[in-house]
Amino acid sequence: VAGGHSQGAIPVTSSEQTSPVWGYLDLVLFIGAAIPALALATGALVLLALVAGPPSRTFSVLVMQFLAYGFWFGALYAIFRIRYRRPFWDSLGWRASRPLLVRSLLLGPVLAVTIALLGHLLQTPDIQVPMMELLDSPASIALVGFFAVTLGPVCEELVFRGFLMPLLTRTMGAALAIVIAAAPFALLHGPQYGWSWRHVLLIGLAGAAFGWLKHATGSTQAAAALHATYNLAFFAGFLLTQGDKLPKW
Repeated sequence: VAGGHSQGAIPVTSSEQTSPVWGYLDLVLFIGAAIPALALATGALVLLALVAGPPSRTFSVLVMQFLAYGFWFGALYAIFRIRYRRPFWDSLGWRASRPLLVRSLLLGPVLAVTIALLGHLLQTPDIQVPMMELLDSPASIALVGFFAVTLGPVCEELVFRGFLMPLLTRTMGAALAIVIAAAPFALLHGPQYGWSWRHVLLIGLAGAAFGWLKHATGSTQAAAALHATYNLAFFAGFLLTQGDKLPKW
């Protein structure tokens, strides 16, 4: 499955995955766009509530996240198209062969089991995750699960492995880039686990695995596929272990 080239854009070469045309100024611009994107998403959600009535908490959180990502990635798209005339998806390595995608999807549960075993060895504490508060109906469970295996992996891999990691690789080499790109990825999930260092460490290891696959294959799409089924495996395990606390279908 290959990403298409935008009309009028300069084709992406393989060297751009280790020597990207973008720089740290673009990273600053992208980070700076997060607050305006959040403000726009908030305004859109308020407008939606005025037109359609107040949505449920789960719907509000997920729609807010969807809109914020949309506006934020719109800024990244503008950086590629306006500053460099480069296609968005191809520049970020969003392409992979079908066999590679299948292998990546199959590796997700394997990685999840490996991380779970490491968590058992580290004796990670049981934490009441905030996600439980969103799972107040069968529909909300389906929505959260859908976002966890689609929007989340796609957006996170585009940012950390597609945009940030090639920049770090050019500066300090692949090994350090994989580790350093995994650090903010892990910290992003810290609040979900009460900043438990064991959980943050395990998420960082998973992020490093996603980064290794991106480096080994050159494909952010493959990393997202691995991430998606990794999340799916953990979400399925969460539902199995917390089933008695969740609303029934």
